[in-house]
Amino acid sequence: MLIEITSKIIDVTPSIRECIASKFEKLERMQIPMISPHVYVGKEGEHYVVEARIQIPFGKLFAEAEHSDLYAAINALEQKLERQIIRHIHRPDARRNRVQRQSSMAAMF
Repeated sequence: MLIEITSKIIDVTPSIRECIASKFEKLERMQIPMISPHVYVGKEGEHYVVEARIQIPFGKLFAEAEHSDLYAAINALEQKLERQIIRHIHRPDARRNRVQRQSSMAAMF
C-alpha cells in the first residue's frame, strides 16, 4: 500500500516513514481496503500533530493526534483509526441498524 506522507515543517525521515507504514500494516490486517491513505505530520509549538485521512468503501476515516513525542502521537493516531475501523466493521450488527431495517420492512407490508 502506498501511503502519502506530507509535512511542511518537519523532514519526514525514513524512520518516521517506517513507523507510520508499520502502523498502517497493522490496520490493513483488519481486512478493510484502504484507498489513498494520506498522513500529515506537523508541529504546533511544543507538540507534534499527526492527521490521517483514509478513504474506505462506503465511508471516510479521519483522525488527529497531538503529543509532545512524535512517535507517541503516531501510536495515538493508530489507536484512533483502529477504533473507527472496528466501529465500521460492526456497524451492520448495531441494534439501531436492526431496528431501522425492521421498521422499514413493516412499512412495506
